[in-house]
Amino acid sequence: MFVRELKDPLIRLNGAWKKTPEKLEDFKQTVMRFSSAGIISIADLLLYYPREWVDRTRTVPLKDFDKKDEKGRKIAVCTIAKVIAHEWVGFGVKRGVKVHIDDGTARAVLTFWKYQETYEKKLTVGEKFWISCKFSYNARYGEIQSSSKIVYKRIADESTFKKLFPIYPLTKEITQREIESLIRLALRHYITAIEDEIPLFLREKYGFLPKHAALTVIHAPSEPEELEKAKNTLIYEELFYLETMIGKKAMTRKARQREGEAKSGLQGRLLERLPFSLTEGQVQAVREINSDMDGPFPMARLLQGDVGSGKTLVAFLACLHAIENNGQAAILAPTELLARQHAENAAKLLEPLGVWVAFLTGNVKAAGRTQLLKNLASGEIDLVIGTHALFSKDVVYRDLRLVVIDEQHRFGVLQRQAIIDKGGSPDLLMMSATPIPRTLAITVFGDLDVSIIQDMPPGRKPIETHLARESNETKVYDFVRRRLMEGAQAYFVYPLIEEGEQDLKNAASMAERLVREVFPEYKTALIHSRLDEEEKRQTMEAFRRGDTHILAATSVVEVGVDVPNATCMVIEHAERFGLSALHQLRGRVGRGSAQSYCFLVYSDEYTEDAKNRLMVMLENSDGFLIAEEDLKLRGPGQIAGFEQSGYVKLGMADIVRDSAVLEQARTDAFAMLEKDPGLLLPEDLVVSAVLERCPPWQDIVF
Repeated sequence: MFVRELKDPLIRLNGAWKKTPEKLEDFKQTVMRFSSAGIISIADLLLYYPREWVDRTRTVPLKDFDKKDEKGRKIAVCTIAKVIAHEWVGFGVKRGVKVHIDDGTARAVLTFWKYQETYEKKLTVGEKFWISCKFSYNARYGEIQSSSKIVYKRIADESTFKKLFPIYPLTKEITQREIESLIRLALRHYITAIEDEIPLFLREKYGFLPKHAALTVIHAPSEPEELEKAKNTLIYEELFYLETMIGKKAMTRKARQREGEAKSGLQGRLLERLPFSLTEGQVQAVREINSDMDGPFPMARLLQGDVGSGKTLVAFLACLHAIENNGQAAILAPTELLARQHAENAAKLLEPLGVWVAFLTGNVKAAGRTQLLKNLASGEIDLVIGTHALFSKDVVYRDLRLVVIDEQHRFGVLQRQAIIDKGGSPDLLMMSATPIPRTLAITVFGDLDVSIIQDMPPGRKPIETHLARESNETKVYDFVRRRLMEGAQAYFVYPLIEEGEQDLKNAASMAERLVREVFPEYKTALIHSRLDEEEKRQTMEAFRRGDTHILAATSVVEVGVDVPNATCMVIEHAERFGLSALHQLRGRVGRGSAQSYCFLVYSDEYTEDAKNRLMVMLENSDGFLIAEEDLKLRGPGQIAGFEQSGYVKLGMADIVRDSAVLEQARTDAFAMLEKDPGLLLPEDLVVSAVLERCPPWQDIVF
């Protein structure tokens, strides 16, 4: 039996519980609380892994309380100490208890301001405890005092003292002691029935533990080396099955039969009309897309490229390929502003070639919409560009051959599928100007082919990036004023639309201040997500024409607004934005040939994490490097639409930390599938059985 097949409810463990009525009722209440935390079955319990393991073999005595690690961070004391006295301090609600301890190298004080009586009783004078805590020296009292959360464990007999113990992620429903007790019971009564899930040839190749042994060690380790082996086993297993599922999906995308070049028809005619040549990256992307579209299976390709790398032109060329073969194409954008910009550019470039381009959003009026839908259904419209309206129920295509999804991370799995379902089996091209780290790309989009445009169109100058404290922003204003005097335009971006609970600048009030105090001689406009689409369009159009000199905005301008004359980007409270958002905003300038500038204005009080992120922006202009750093700092949760990807939640593995294991698991999984696509060989039958019998692998959606 595989561990995920252990569907017995937790209440089954009551056979091992003390069967007095009171104890049984307590147990039922415990099970109910676990159920509230999502732990319902024995499988849920055994797969509820610790978040860390405390290694009590590592000793840091009290005398070394002020030592730091290689990164300059204070090290926690880990020592066995004796409680020598209690001391009550303070009065009333501010009353606390000091527990004096001695480990033979120094004396220190553990201070508790809540549940003081509880700690006084538990930390009994004269007894020994294992204690882990950070300490600092209080010169006023001349003593070493606790300065972080205190973890302690009573030692009845040092010879039987467990050297390793797990720490579980807890909620208000469950406690550490309760989960330890239930897992101990589950291991005792179920562990021997659990089968291995890693094929034997791979388990022997890497020296992995059997599954029942790995689970036992994870929850009840005895030695650090044994724990590492168990972790390695479970991490590899998760990533191996993840990559196996990705590989099975990728197998449906057969190898393309021939390379495609830019056609002599519509594609060639467009290229002849352009006043510039494609970059090498664009040429390669067009070649790969043409090859896919000419192949026997529907294309599924992710086109990545930094801000301003020319992805939209590549998408237009792909649309021409579909149209030339008597099909229709649709470009889906996340905002009306971006969709309108794409439609305007497509009209300029493609309509002279005889291509009928249409624009469709929820704001298209009823009369015009009715006729547009008729023309779309009849096939008269070749290319339709719009927002979510493209997959409304009443939208019908005659022959949708290509779906292009721009800024794909802004759409969920179901939304992507809704537009694809409008065609038979249309080719799919997803585009992202938010570079996705390779580690993440091969996991989330492992069943897609990936094209990357690494180069930029000639003539673009690197954007100069500067950091500025909020208290020095007058210098930023002076710099921007000099650029405005030269005829340039500027963006000022803020984290909030209006004044909120947080003490942050907001776009609405700052727009007024820019007009009234800072730049009274220049015209300033305000744009944010709460404005209706027509007002947003008019505001952006005025800025694009140069009628407006300064645009005060929120991150609504992050996506797809091209104003070549705008050379200054000022982002206030930059520490409040993610790296990807900062990179996208910075990419709104530098769209022309003039030198452009980005100022990241940060609060005088900022965290170490904020400082690290801003330094990444200062030191890097390559979006892919920035994305890698963003992945390290934030994890995969919110990057590139990861949360919307339908991606299975991993229990033990971390695709950032375990990227090397991910690569190896991918190699092994793909090699297995190439050798045995149906998983019919004896050595692969266990994989077939796991995929068939065990969620989440059978339900995974990408």
